[in-house]
Amino acid sequence: MMADILTPEERSERMRLVKSKDTKPELVVRKLCRELGYKGYRVHRRDLPGKPDIAFIGRKLAIFVHGCFWHGHACHGKVRRPKSNLEYWNAKIERNRSRDIENISALERQGWKVLVVWECETKPSLRHELKEKLKRFLTGSGSY
Repeated sequence: MMADILTPEERSERMRLVKSKDTKPELVVRKLCRELGYKGYRVHRRDLPGKPDIAFIGRKLAIFVHGCFWHGHACHGKVRRPKSNLEYWNAKIERNRSRDIENISALERQGWKVLVVWECETKPSLRHELKEKLKRFLTGSGSY
C-alpha cells in the first residue's frame, strides 16, 4: 500500500487533527503585533462577524489569519487544490471564500478596518515584510 493513500477513516482522523484556533501562523502574527508594541488585543471574539483571529476592540481593527489551502489563496501563482473529490473540496473552499467576504463586509459596515494575513506570508523568509505590513495597518499609515 502506498504511503500517501489513506482510507476514508484515516483521512477523517487526519482532518480532525487540523486546528482552527491558535495555529502556528496565528501565533506568528500575534508575536509580531507584540513586538510592535500592540498587546491589547483579543482573540476569536464570538461577538464579531467571522470571529477575527485578532481584534483590537477600542481601535476597531481586526486581523484574520487565513490558511492558504482552506481559503483558496493562490500563493505566488500556484493554486493548491486536492487531486481527488474535487467537487466536494471546490465547493467547500468557495463557501469559505464567500463567508470571508460576507464577514469582512459586515465588519467594515460596523466601522472596522480589516486585514487578511495569509499563511504563506508568515514564513520566516517573509516575516520582515509581514511585520512592516502589520505596522502600516496598526498605525493607519499607508496601504497594507
